[in-house]
Amino acid sequence: MSVAAEAGARRPFRLLLPETDYRLLGAILALGLIGLVMVASASVSLAERQLGTPFYYLERQVLFMLIALALGWLTLQLRLEYWQHGSSVLLLGALLLLVLVLVPGVGREVNGSTRWISLGIFNLQVSEVLKIALMVYLAAFLVRRGDQVRGTMSGFLIPIGLLALCGALLLRQPDFGAVVVIGATGLGMLFLGGVPLWRFAVLVVTSVGAGWMLIVGSPYRLERLLSFSNPWEDPFNTGFQLTQSLIAIGRGEWLGVGLGSSVQKLFYLPEAHTDFVFAVLAEEFGLLGVVVLIALYSYVCWRIFAIGRASLQAGQPFAGYLCFGIGFWFGLQTFINVAVNMGLLPTKGLTLPLLSYGGSSLLMTVVALALVLRADHERRGAAGMPRRRRRRT
Repeated sequence: MSVAAEAGARRPFRLLLPETDYRLLGAILALGLIGLVMVASASVSLAERQLGTPFYYLERQVLFMLIALALGWLTLQLRLEYWQHGSSVLLLGALLLLVLVLVPGVGREVNGSTRWISLGIFNLQVSEVLKIALMVYLAAFLVRRGDQVRGTMSGFLIPIGLLALCGALLLRQPDFGAVVVIGATGLGMLFLGGVPLWRFAVLVVTSVGAGWMLIVGSPYRLERLLSFSNPWEDPFNTGFQLTQSLIAIGRGEWLGVGLGSSVQKLFYLPEAHTDFVFAVLAEEFGLLGVVVLIALYSYVCWRIFAIGRASLQAGQPFAGYLCFGIGFWFGLQTFINVAVNMGLLPTKGLTLPLLSYGGSSLLMTVVALALVLRADHERRGAAGMPRRRRRRT
């Protein structure tokens, strides 16, 4: 048993582990609380009009948050070696869900996409489960077969083939946004795992080319791209969502119009409480609110990568690679959502982590961040074990 595992085994379950990064935890909780406030503000009119209950979405989001905190606490108690040893089973389960969601009668279709499996109290978006499973598997694979991945073409093609399989299943839903995020996260993990730069460059060029072919070969994706380039050309049809988002952000100016005073959320901006909650925040809190929000996200991303680097230096490669993957995913999905809201990227159905309404996204995000906190705990515990032993002798 490793020193970190021995340290974890000696400690009973408790609310928080002694070696917890409370600054990172505080930033995560701050984002979660901001998310609850913004879901309430962005959804109150929609919920009252559609359901007759103004706080319907807020009440569900609070329920999701409580479940997420419980899952996060359980994740924090489990040693990372359990995740490492069970990575193959976890990935097989996620792939099975990807197949099941395509079975007629099992998957639930929303807005032309079949991405969800109904679990009663909420709909599980299977791509969110895949993100965690794939990051855990790739981290374990880089530990087991890192030399082959870095030194041989066959070892390198195994994870690439896995990413291609996941991408093909996701495109059947279709979920092009998840393909981009998962593919980029996987490539980032392989790059930091030591894949030669020339091989990585060839793969990136190939991936970009394949993505471009998927866009031009699909009428609705091409339409999104064209409307994104000039949304004001057709502001009441293809460019409606983006123009309403830009109007909301522009109305916010420096300090915003005030919490709850957004006009664009009043049935102008579609998906105001999910994909475009950032635009509502920008309208109500202005540039100041946007700067604070981006600073929180930046701090969380920085801490995740810092913990990953420290784990590698401490001789814990699985924790290090896993943190790198979570950092890539968290930062990239945040960037894409904000960029879409600001008109810098074509519209994608990606949530803003910890802020957007949705059970699957919130649950899996909290689990991923709990894995980072667990990695930091094990690293700190391993570093402190020799000192504690010396004091006893």
